[in-house]
Amino acid sequence: MENAASVQSKPAAVRDKAQLMSASEIDRTLVRLAHEILERHNGLEEVVLVGIRRRGVPLAERLAKKMTEIEKTGAPVEMLDITLHRDDLLRIHPQPVLPPPLSFSVEGKTVILVDDVLYTGRTTRAALDALVDHGRARRVELCVLIDRGHRELPIQADYVGRVLQTSGSEVIEVRVQEIDGHDRVMLCECV
Repeated sequence: MENAASVQSKPAAVRDKAQLMSASEIDRTLVRLAHEILERHNGLEEVVLVGIRRRGVPLAERLAKKMTEIEKTGAPVEMLDITLHRDDLLRIHPQPVLPPPLSFSVEGKTVILVDDVLYTGRTTRAALDALVDHGRARRVELCVLIDRGHRELPIQADYVGRVLQTSGSEVIEVRVQEIDGHDRVMLCECV
């Protein structure tokens, strides 16, 4: 899922400009991110991966699988729907649909929010607001596959797959097998 701010400003038509990451590059990047998380936390006790709905969820699931392959133990994965916490909710959803009831607690845990693209920071801000509904985490960290800059809020990722500089008229689309039928990161331009 392209982050919330870019969805809001994304024009009706974009076209692929260049492939920035292949499936194998995404996989290698997730392996590196899994190692970084394991190294920082010296294991996964009390760590939970929370994927921001939509594409953050399969990325979080893949990270957990990679960690299990490395350490023989994985972190639980949860899905976070930020719909009702977006600052542009009424502009994009005139009649918002309520997300499913809360199904997990982060009370006292280290939460690693996982998303595909960090852009303005507004999606992450909404995720932090939504996370409060699930309890008081001991610590919250952010893991993103792509950081494309252009921040509007003072938010920074703790774990970054790649930093890709883009212009305001370009869009980064992360495509994942689970949703899109293939893995790749594309640079798209507005037409």
